[in-house]
Amino acid sequence: MTETSSTVSASTVTAQLAEAIRTADGQAQDLDAQARDAVADAAAVLTEGGAPAQLAGALVAALGERAAEALREDPWAVLALPGVLPANADAFARGLLGADAAPGDARRANALVQWLLERAALHGHTAVELAEIRAGLGREGVPDPDEALLAVLTEGGVMTFQEEGDDEDESEEGAAGRVLLALDRLALAEESAADGLMRLTATFPGREAAAGGADAEVTDTADAPAARSAATQRPTWDEVAEAAPNSSAAALIRAVADAPLVLHTGGETARSEPAALLDAAQRLGLRAALTAAHADSGRRLGPEAQPLAALLAAGPRQEDGTLALDLLIVCDAPVLDVELAATLVESLADGARLVLSGDPGELWSPGPGRVFADLLAAKPGPVVASRQPDFGPIGELVSCIGIGELEPVDAPEKEVVVVQARDAAEAVHRAVQLVGDSIPRALGIPAEQVRVLVPGHAGPSGTRAVNAALKQRLNPGPGQFGGFDAGDAVAHAPTPGTLREGVVRGAVPEGLEIAFGADGETAVVPRESIGELRHGWALTAHQAAGRRWPGVVVIVPADAGAELSRQWLYTACGRGERHLSLVDTLGPALPQLLATHAARPRTTRLRAILMGE
Repeated sequence: MTETSSTVSASTVTAQLAEAIRTADGQAQDLDAQARDAVADAAAVLTEGGAPAQLAGALVAALGERAAEALREDPWAVLALPGVLPANADAFARGLLGADAAPGDARRANALVQWLLERAALHGHTAVELAEIRAGLGREGVPDPDEALLAVLTEGGVMTFQEEGDDEDESEEGAAGRVLLALDRLALAEESAADGLMRLTATFPGREAAAGGADAEVTDTADAPAARSAATQRPTWDEVAEAAPNSSAAALIRAVADAPLVLHTGGETARSEPAALLDAAQRLGLRAALTAAHADSGRRLGPEAQPLAALLAAGPRQEDGTLALDLLIVCDAPVLDVELAATLVESLADGARLVLSGDPGELWSPGPGRVFADLLAAKPGPVVASRQPDFGPIGELVSCIGIGELEPVDAPEKEVVVVQARDAAEAVHRAVQLVGDSIPRALGIPAEQVRVLVPGHAGPSGTRAVNAALKQRLNPGPGQFGGFDAGDAVAHAPTPGTLREGVVRGAVPEGLEIAFGADGETAVVPRESIGELRHGWALTAHQAAGRRWPGVVVIVPADAGAELSRQWLYTACGRGERHLSLVDTLGPALPQLLATHAARPRTTRLRAILMGE
């Protein structure tokens, strides 16, 4: 009887499973068909308006499956695509609407405001002054910018904020404060990050009460005596602080004992302090995690560190969805943009502790915001500054740059070399010579362990030009696989702030086979994503943040504009472990730039929110 029931049950389950698989396959096919139809419909509308049909896939990704219908309702919605300029959108609108595509169309003004704010976000701003947006609309030929702005603000999608005025500013505008506009998603992210930090502060149980930790309640079970014994044998916060490897680590541990949010600052050497904090927390019985923004950075922290993205995506969760952690330590904090910071804080449970650690002299995040800098300014928790300097000639040079000075350093083993160049062309020539010959020959550092860092991608000394020159020197070839050859160094950056370094192994039917990372893990970049690959011998300093290489060549070009700053040079020069070559085209102007141009400004609201302004 039991066997018969079991057999029937198994048969039923098998049949149900087969039916579920068929249903899922059918739904997947339906979804694929819907996606194909959506792309086809969008391509038809794009062609009708005179735009390239190849944009259809990106358009559906940006606007959804109703992209074709959305374009007919609002042709200027095409501005949501990366690389599309207002002139392109105007031409497309004329192709669809004819004479009805007027410069003063409310739909055009709305799309232009969104476009101006998105462009500002690419430069790190989470908000923009109303006057700048008004001027931008004027430049694009909107007949009445003020009326257009009023309509945009009424419709939604953009938020407005009034900042408090400056009592010392006697002008009418200064006394009244400034009006800022912000995209909804960025404004809400800043509010969410601030609310989350205040929630952690409000729910912090104090030094002696640690959820899941040494003083957690022990219930009367068979294991209760052992649990009580383990709890009583654990050290105290003071004891683990006294056992810390140095005074800076001890200060960090003591600060974390008494505060839910701690900001920790320091250079490469100071990274040992968050690792010491993790060890102390584990000895206390706390559920703790040490994370870094990049895999390379995590490796330098030790075997227990993990990538922040991996923790947020697949870390252990509690029933309420928050991370099952009492303490989260985040290194490379300057790279946190406001949306990632909001996600991070929202993932922490009430009563948890958060430590943000990083070097305040480094570049801010690739995405919008300057979270770490805003927190250091607002001081919602204690700030612990490491007393451990970065030693050696490179550390000495970087420290000088950090205070706006450029002084010669003693480098008996050629750890630091300064090379003068007359212009960008000579700078690129010198960089190629250093990577391909001088550094490997004189210092024994292989060319594949050297990176060239520049301010941007475009221009005569941008990553494109430098990578082209380095390919000819290091791995010449026709670029037979979508512009790449086997042996090419590549960088895969599907989104801003994410980058994997690798080497092309060859082509496979699905795309390009790449060996990524120090362990050479092989993965295939699909054909449709090959456009996300770039040659990787030369990178921007933003791409290099959080990483280090045995040898680094930094090009300081005269045509870099606002990208070139003390903050940029500090970050770039700090990427070298054993050797740094500084190729300088500015000459006597470089010390002046370091003294006067600390960082490219960003407009954000997080500091003001935290300070109640």
